[in-house]
Amino acid sequence: MKLEDRVAIATREWVANVVIGYNFCPFARPVFEPDRIKYAVDHSDNVADVLETLYQGCLELRENDNIATTLVIFDNCAQNFDDYLDVLAMAERLMEQSGFSGEFQLASFHPDYQFDGEDESSPGNFTNRSPYPTLHIIREHDIEQAMRGKEDSSAIYERNMRKAESFGCEHFASILDDLRKR
Repeated sequence: MKLEDRVAIATREWVANVVIGYNFCPFARPVFEPDRIKYAVDHSDNVADVLETLYQGCLELRENDNIATTLVIFDNCAQNFDDYLDVLAMAERLMEQSGFSGEFQLASFHPDYQFDGEDESSPGNFTNRSPYPTLHIIREHDIEQAMRGKEDSSAIYERNMRKAESFGCEHFASILDDLRKR
């Protein structure tokens, strides 16, 4: 897939260098290398447009097995993390109301991501920090299949937290800043 949009390119580099490079998601490499990730960029500052992009992404995933997963990336909407959480809640409602629950689930990423109960300055937050606000549409059966015989999700989370702590905030903040400047 030839990417020409700077937001998509930065996000693809983040997937390669951070998500895969630090093994934050052990399931990303098998779909990254054969180029089966769709990068759906929405430049609108309107939440309704972002939700429409998400909806269309779900429909396309439903109809096209060549796409393994979709990242809906928005660079002008929900830049504030609290606003992003509102968009995420609306996106989850949309998924349920549109009949996508049980078929797809969302993972969430944001430049200022903060896990509930974590300090804002915790390095662990960088496991879900991305160059731009992003909703990741994942097929549930792919998650189930990928988890068979693998470490459970809580072990992955704990390993990621330890790894993020070992590198520290400045390290990851520098990477994200570089990606956004491109």
